[in-house]
Formats: sequence, structure tokens, C-alpha cells
Amino acid sequence: MSFRIGYRTLKTAVGAGLAVAIAQGLHLDFYGSAAIITILCISVTRRDSLKVSWARVVSCLIGMMISGVLFEVIGYHPWTLTLIMIVFIPIVVRLRMNAGIATSSVIILHLYTVGNMSLALIFNELLIIVIGVGVALLMNLYMPNSDQALRMYHKEIEEHFKTILHELSVYLRYGESDWDGKEIPETIELLQQGKNLALKNIHNHILRYDDQYYYYFKMREKQFEIIERLMPFVSQIHQTVSQSETVADFMDELSQSVSPANRVPYFLERIRLMRAGFEEMPLPKTREEFEVRSSLVYILHELEEYLHIKDRLWNHADKKKL
Repeated sequence: MSFRIGYRTLKTAVGAGLAVAIAQGLHLDFYGSAAIITILCISVTRRDSLKVSWARVVSCLIGMMISGVLFEVIGYHPWTLTLIMIVFIPIVVRLRMNAGIATSSVIILHLYTVGNMSLALIFNELLIIVIGVGVALLMNLYMPNSDQALRMYHKEIEEHFKTILHELSVYLRYGESDWDGKEIPETIELLQQGKNLALKNIHNHILRYDDQYYYYFKMREKQFEIIERLMPFVSQIHQTVSQSETVADFMDELSQSVSPANRVPYFLERIRLMRAGFEEMPLPKTREEFEVRSSLVYILHELEEYLHIKDRLWNHADKKKL
């Protein structure tokens, strides 16, 4: 079993030590709590860290105000602490700052332990909060670059799409195939992993809410849903007709053109011309031929939607200047 230290573990360890060093260097009471706040505020992404840090700061201020008033009015008793929590927790939950409950509890316990409110104590606690949160935000400035991994997912997904479309064209052309279909579950997994990483990449940018890769993976996800819908119709075609060869050629060409380049208008025109050619052909002579041609018309309809999805995303991406 290999032992590996991740970047988040390293950041947490360094941040905890740095927070304690600063708080101890300033001769603050309860300086160890600065490390606890730092550990709690380090998150997976920069945006999450900022959100959590804000929640903890506000919650601590609310907790200090409530506990300061009740301790001074009722006294420093265990049941006063119980009353403070009964009042404090619903307020924080209502403000949707649940993440700050643990940190605030530490600060409230400091006030209870000292047993006396003073400006020096309040200043001490505020400094501990600022040091803990500040060091966590500093540590979260570093996030590993995910561009290489995103490019890998991008490339793998396109290769899988090419294989799937090519194998479907083979089945249309010959009515059989020895393809094992392993690319289907692999593509599902790649799409999910790529989309999750792209979303994480978005959350590592404070002011950016759009991401080219995220839109790409969403586009391929929707296109893959169409491929899954048309696969049963392809598998039902056991008899080849002249139209089967035409659609197979189209799908094979489409498989070779899976790329970020926008060739949608060209392929849409190809579909229009194929439909026009099909309409000029003689009517089917047998029921089997009718069913095959009906399936082929449906496959063309789905492939048209497959292309429109990319076209819509391309226009959206252009507006976003991706």
C-alpha cells in the first residue's frame, strides 16, 4: 500500500503551523485555535474557501455578541452556555452559515473559560479569527492546474466518439459487427469525470462563472444521449438497402470529423440532400424494406439533432467569447 501526501494535506499542515506561529508570536491567548480555524477554512476550491471563510467570520461575530450579552447578564454558568447555543444555532442556520457553527463554538468557549468580557479578550478573539481565516485564504491561493487533465479528457472523449460512430456505420453497412461496445460505459465515465473536473476548475476562479471545457463536456453529454437513443434502431437493421450504405457513409465521415471545429453546416446540408434523394426513390416493396427505411429516417433525424446541439453550443460559446 503506497503512502502519498496530497497537495491539500500539505496546504493544511503548513497553514496550521503558520497560523499557530503568527498567533503565538503575537502572544495571543488560545493561539492554538488559529490552527483549528485555518484547517476548517481550507476547502477544495478557492470559491468554496472564500464562501466558508465568510460564513465563519460572520458566525463568530454573531456568537461573540450573543454570548457576550448573555454571559454578562446571566452569568458564566454551564446552563448559560446551553441557552446561548439554543439562541445562536437557529440564527446561523437561518442565515445559511452552518459552516461557522464549529468555529463560533470554539470562540464562545474561550469567553466562557476566561469568565470575563473585556476589550482585550474581544481583540484577542478577533485576531485569532483573522489569522485563521487569512492563512487559509493564503494557502488556497495555490490550486493545481487542471488544464492538462481537461485536455486529456477532451481527447479521450473525442476518440471514443469516433470509434462509436464508426462502428455504428459498419453495422449499417454490413448488418453485423464484432464490436464489443466497451467504449459506451467508458464514455459515460469520461464525460462525468471531465464535467466534474471542469466544474471544479470554474470554482477555482472567483469571478469567472463560465468555462469552455464545461460547455464542451455538456455538449458531448447531450450528443451521447442521442447516440444511445439511435443505437437500438441501428441494431434492429439486419437487412441492408441502398439507403443503408448512404447513411453508413455519412456516419463514417461524421466519425472522422469529431473535433472542436464547427463543420455543422456542411453535415446538415448533407442530411438535407440525403433526405431529398430518399424522397425521389421508389417506395419500399416489402414490409422489411419499409421498416429498415423508417429506421434510417429516424437515425437521420437523431443525427440532425446531434449536429444542432453542437451548433447551439458553438453559438453560445461564441457569445461568451470562449
